[in-house]
Amino acid sequence: MTVDQIVAHCRELTGRPLGVVAEEWKARHPGGRVVAAYPVFAPAEVLHAAGVLPLGLFGGGTSVELTHADARFQSFVCSIAKSSLELGFQDLIKGVDGIVFSNICDVARNLGSIYQRNFPGIFVEYLHLPQNSTSPAVSAYAAAELRRLGEGLERHWGLPVTAAALAKSVEVYNTLRARVRALYALRIAEPHKLSTSELYSVLRALTMTPPEDGLAWLDTLLAELPRREGRPQDRLRVVVEGAFCEQPPIGLLEVLEEAGCYVVEDDFLLGWRWFTGDVATEGDPFERLGAAYVNQAVPSSTRHESRQHRADGLIEKVRRARADAVVFLPAKFCEPALFDYVLMKQGLERVGVPHLLVEFEEKMWTFERTRNEIETFVESMLFD
Repeated sequence: MTVDQIVAHCRELTGRPLGVVAEEWKARHPGGRVVAAYPVFAPAEVLHAAGVLPLGLFGGGTSVELTHADARFQSFVCSIAKSSLELGFQDLIKGVDGIVFSNICDVARNLGSIYQRNFPGIFVEYLHLPQNSTSPAVSAYAAAELRRLGEGLERHWGLPVTAAALAKSVEVYNTLRARVRALYALRIAEPHKLSTSELYSVLRALTMTPPEDGLAWLDTLLAELPRREGRPQDRLRVVVEGAFCEQPPIGLLEVLEEAGCYVVEDDFLLGWRWFTGDVATEGDPFERLGAAYVNQAVPSSTRHESRQHRADGLIEKVRRARADAVVFLPAKFCEPALFDYVLMKQGLERVGVPHLLVEFEEKMWTFERTRNEIETFVESMLFD
């Protein structure tokens, strides 16, 4: 496939209901199991090592009307929690056999038990992932949680996660993440060759397909994109921060670019690119994954690093991507992102990096006000 064909295929795939994707895969793999991971972290290697297809659960987007989930949540809960539950009520995740949640926020803590109560036929596992990496015991604790997930898969379905299988899965996902990092590096260097809406479509599709299929797409993109025609434009280079859990509508990303921005770094879909480098290949694979979770994680509002200011990781992103500004893109009612915004804003002001705050909801369908805000911000930067 060509670059355009891969992007089109990925865009089409991300528009399918998660249950349809699961059923199609299970038709090709009779007896197979499918487990979805709620953002932010996805224990994909553990699931893959058990022979399970790992998928990403990112809510219902613009395609699902809330008819049942509102009765299970307060009015001030984020959209992704409500629409993820609504998918179950509308039978749109039929074919998904299990869901893994983790302690990214208070809403996610409760969503796992709410899912289990309303859909007892679905395997639900909740990972108590470490939030503070300063304890000497934290790597072993993270490894124990991942090992507990593997034991749950074996206990529930008789699917063991052996050390050999997990080591092989780590290698597969190391390769996948290395390709994704290369794709991000290419966008930093030549953002006119690959738009953010295109890159996002590819990344989202990686969460809906076996990693082996995704590797083929990424290899083609990395080989062909340098030769893709495109002329640099006079745009503002920005880092997008705050969309690590609920995902922005693709239309909002397109408006961001049309309004005059090159997005050169972001925090979309962190679960499939959580590690900043390869996971080690020697030793117990659970311990290696636990250590990588602690020591090689991307900066995120779902973790608390007491050794550094909350803005330090963002400032490093800005410098590495040679960005001119930051666009904060938190979902409405996202407490981790909105709490961190205050500290990150202070850090950016300290080093003189301009920023803009744009809140969103996954069901946004009109963007004119947002377009005007972004255009005004871009013009103030480019023509000041």
